[in-house]
Amino acid sequence: MRQYSKYNKEIIKRKINELSLLWEISQALERSMDLRDVVSPVLNALAERMGMSHGTLTLLNRKTGEIFIECAHGLSATQRRQGRYKLGEGVTGKVVQTGRTAVVPRVSEEPLFLNRTGSHKNLEKKDVSFICVPIKIGNEVVGALSADRLFDETISLREDVRLLSIIASMIAQAVKLRQEAQEEREFLIHENARLKSELRNHFHPSNIIGKSKAMQKVYDLIAQVSKSNATVLIRGESGTGKELVANAIHYNSLRANGPFIKVNCAALPEAVLESELFGHEKGAFTGAISQRKGRFELASSGTIFLDEVGDLSPVVQLKLLRVLQEREFERVGGMTTIKADVRVIAASNRNIEALMEKGQFREDLYYRLNVFPIYVPPLRERRTDIPLLADFFIERYSNANNKKIHRISTSAIDMLMSYHWPGNVRELENCIERAVLLSNEGVIYGYHLPPTLQTATATGTVYSNTLRGALDNLERELVLDALKTSRGNITRAARILGTSERIVGLRIKKYKIDTKRFHT
Repeated sequence: MRQYSKYNKEIIKRKINELSLLWEISQALERSMDLRDVVSPVLNALAERMGMSHGTLTLLNRKTGEIFIECAHGLSATQRRQGRYKLGEGVTGKVVQTGRTAVVPRVSEEPLFLNRTGSHKNLEKKDVSFICVPIKIGNEVVGALSADRLFDETISLREDVRLLSIIASMIAQAVKLRQEAQEEREFLIHENARLKSELRNHFHPSNIIGKSKAMQKVYDLIAQVSKSNATVLIRGESGTGKELVANAIHYNSLRANGPFIKVNCAALPEAVLESELFGHEKGAFTGAISQRKGRFELASSGTIFLDEVGDLSPVVQLKLLRVLQEREFERVGGMTTIKADVRVIAASNRNIEALMEKGQFREDLYYRLNVFPIYVPPLRERRTDIPLLADFFIERYSNANNKKIHRISTSAIDMLMSYHWPGNVRELENCIERAVLLSNEGVIYGYHLPPTLQTATATGTVYSNTLRGALDNLERELVLDALKTSRGNITRAARILGTSERIVGLRIKKYKIDTKRFHT
């Protein structure tokens, strides 16, 4: 009778412990559905009240099919990282794959038990029992809850299985939310890495259009300076691509993962520019209703690009000089000194030396900026790049406007090559965009280009408003195109035009075309 009474007391004590544990879990879930706030107390309580030596909560990544340990009791950080399984791999992988509970009385006798974490050693001295239950939302398995205890023949594992199953069902919704949050986080990490990779590829010097000797020198300078923290001054006319060079330097530097902040110094008045660069405190001036970080502060650990730096006012020049010298500044209206961990790249299309002679630009600032100068040549000094740039812009604007432009005629190329391009690459881009919009034949001809390019010098002929003149111009373009396609072979050109060699020869003589220029 006493033995029976003692047995009843053990059952009652166990039930009270279970109810207390379940109450604790329900209270934790009521306070928060964040799994990180719930699971650690649950596993600790299981260890205390069930005699559990190790416990784990594993999540399934539905995109990769990988099962990983989200939270654990009795495992080190290294052991948690090692506990990764594929669907169907090991006991945990089987449970997540099938959705069925697994009970292993003695793990030393179970070949499916992988001991991936390395937490079960010397099993011949102290064998353990292992229980793993699936965590489900409806019929979907989102993870697993597992626990182990020292093997004891006198202890039934049935009650442990029942308790773990109840706990798994209680925390299932929190596990589901955590699973989705983890998958979203991994997606954002991969997307961020992909976008940064795209930026690096997009702004890599090899993707700046141009193979001329002048541009090769620019590429060499970019390669030399990118990995350093040296201040760079990019010089060149408007429209030459100075910003592209700045991008290439940043995205191939050791600061590529940091921010890249751009400021057009010519676009803002002095008072606004100072606040934009260095930020301001609340109440610093009328309209400053709150504290605001400046571009230098936002560019911390990255790069700031100061475009048109030659247009800075004397006051802003002095403050910029201090940043370059001391690597610190204060916000407008502020007293706190802020350290500037920023690389500076500046650019200007103005003659800064002439500005210094007039007293409009500080010499000491110029020498601070001009640590590593890069000169971007104008388009007229790199004419061999014009066809490459034209093809690039044709493809871009053909795709943007759903047009199929196959090529650009020889006469149009002659115009492009003969023009002096005061607006440089930006002007060329605008001309090609216009030509793409005007062309309805899949070919860009000379008459699709702006009137400023259609000169007698550029085309080698005089344009006329008469029918005869227009026909002659068209005939000349067709002959030039055929000769270009045939690489100067008159027989092939005649075949392309559907006429005789004699006729083509006469037209070559009439329009004074040099066929040698097409030989390659």
